[in-house]
Amino acid sequence: MNDHFPTKYWHKLTEDRVQCDLCPRYCKIKEGKQGFCYVRENYQGAVVLNTYGRSSGFCVDPIEKKPLNHFLPGTPIFSFGTAGCNLACKFCQNWDISKSRQQHTLADAASPETIAQAAHNSGCRSVAYTYNDPVIFHEYAIDVAQACAEIDIKSVAVTAGYVCEEPREEFYRTMDAANVDLKSFDETFYHKLTGAHLQPVLDTLLYLKAETSVWFELTTLLIPGENDSDQELHAMSQWVVENLGPEVPMHFTAFHPDWKMRDHPPTPHTTLSRARRIAMENGVRYAYVGNVHDPQESSTWCHQCGSRLIQRDWYELGSWALTPDGCCQQCGTKLPGLFEAEPGVWGSRRQLVNLQRGAL
Repeated sequence: MNDHFPTKYWHKLTEDRVQCDLCPRYCKIKEGKQGFCYVRENYQGAVVLNTYGRSSGFCVDPIEKKPLNHFLPGTPIFSFGTAGCNLACKFCQNWDISKSRQQHTLADAASPETIAQAAHNSGCRSVAYTYNDPVIFHEYAIDVAQACAEIDIKSVAVTAGYVCEEPREEFYRTMDAANVDLKSFDETFYHKLTGAHLQPVLDTLLYLKAETSVWFELTTLLIPGENDSDQELHAMSQWVVENLGPEVPMHFTAFHPDWKMRDHPPTPHTTLSRARRIAMENGVRYAYVGNVHDPQESSTWCHQCGSRLIQRDWYELGSWALTPDGCCQQCGTKLPGLFEAEPGVWGSRRQLVNLQRGAL
């Protein structure tokens, strides 16, 4: 645990002020103060990370909860986060963690090696950097990922993709997969409801596609009246197909009133189905609905012959129609992603982990 872990993505402005260059906020921070994320601080004239080695908790989840549907389906994933965030989403559903300035939210101390070993001991094939955005605990996440790689544990970033070019390159060299929140396809939405901007997120997606081998999927939380119009959904899915390709899975998930948007109604199921249909009309081969019960539209279907390849009911897997090398059993079409010869059997369980005592 280190309250003043040194970082490198910053530069000095004046005698008592520095600029953080980790994300496009470019926070200008006075001595003794924190940036927008609360966790990167000007300490003695340098930007330090004040949450290194501390977590808001550890949990074993189904990997489909991240959500990732094309990366080791059915397997458990060891999940953890820290505190703070570099976005200000008014609809945040982890606001108690992401908006916390309080260090008491960081209940568990753990070295990177301890986390990697805990994941292994829990029977997990992967670790998720989640609950809040791993961009802001960049150094800790990278060290954990490197420790995981030493014992063949995969690393999965669950992120909004709001990061600058140089740290982005360093971060994704250590990641195997990501789920990126494409929160909207509208700059006004980003500015008004997240306090951020759209283009840096698109830049991250373009980078992942063109410059890395990271498997990634997209998630859009559809909020009634804000980002669910036919026009926006067409524009978004067309951009995805043209720039990222038709094989990048898109998840359309239901909003539930929370944080500063309790005045908005929950997303109707029909809105999610409409978004999925629009995406597929525009060439997206794998589109899913989430946060609702819909085995039909949560399952994976062969884009070539229409056979059901992976049956899902919430986070439970049913029928499995892939060959050992990840192809459709009916027509032989390859399903993009990372698949094993047999699916995992973790199911929908959520298991809390205390690093001193093991699983709870």
